[in-house]
Amino acid sequence: MRLISWNVNGLRAIIRKGAWQFLDDSDADIICLQEIKSHEEQVIDHHFGDYHVFWNSAERKGYSGTLTMTKQKPLSVSNTMGDPRFDSEGRVLTTEFEDFYLVNIYTPNSKSKLERLDERMEFEDLLRDYVLKLNETKGVIICGDLNVAHTEIDLKNPDSNRRSAGFTDEERSKLSELLGTGFIDTFRHFYPDATERYTWWSPITRARDRNAGWRIDYFLTSPDMKNRLKDALIMDEVMGSDHCPVELHLT
Repeated sequence: MRLISWNVNGLRAIIRKGAWQFLDDSDADIICLQEIKSHEEQVIDHHFGDYHVFWNSAERKGYSGTLTMTKQKPLSVSNTMGDPRFDSEGRVLTTEFEDFYLVNIYTPNSKSKLERLDERMEFEDLLRDYVLKLNETKGVIICGDLNVAHTEIDLKNPDSNRRSAGFTDEERSKLSELLGTGFIDTFRHFYPDATERYTWWSPITRARDRNAGWRIDYFLTSPDMKNRLKDALIMDEVMGSDHCPVELHLT
């Protein structure tokens, strides 16, 4: 089984740029997109192939949102984590399958002056409780833009970004708490010491040309899925967004 996750920074934008062709060619079993910035009625002319498509668009137009495409019809679909602040922004989209839950996440950015850091911490606690509750029933896969570089090797310039959104001690510790419950960072599971492997580059400074990036897009799995892990990839050759896709292979 192959799963792809990609922050597309605008669904209509990657369709317009032709970057959607990568997803068509991938033939992945499940595709999860974040920051779609659109509603279903805004892309009615686009064909999603043979996938079942599920939307969790933000109430605010042109902002946030998640979308999950799956070849197999899910047993259930949920777009709520129980807090209207985050539910209204389309932050979480959960699809249930026979042997696992898939939670497509677009974690709030703490913003440049960290004005949303406290609210971000509340989101992290809600998410952790939510996925642990799901895991009482069956395995859980979390994917998406988690908006945090966990360790120093997960970004190009850790020293100059100590209090930057996405690399604060607070944000990193919340991911550590989740991993401390047994969840697995699948890329680090296979490539624990890999450096200069990033998933986001600032478009303002043309950072992608210099590979001055951050690894902030993840596939995490609950520990009971460890034996199914085959590989986790960063597809940094794929263009079309300021993020690149990440991929998970399962048995």
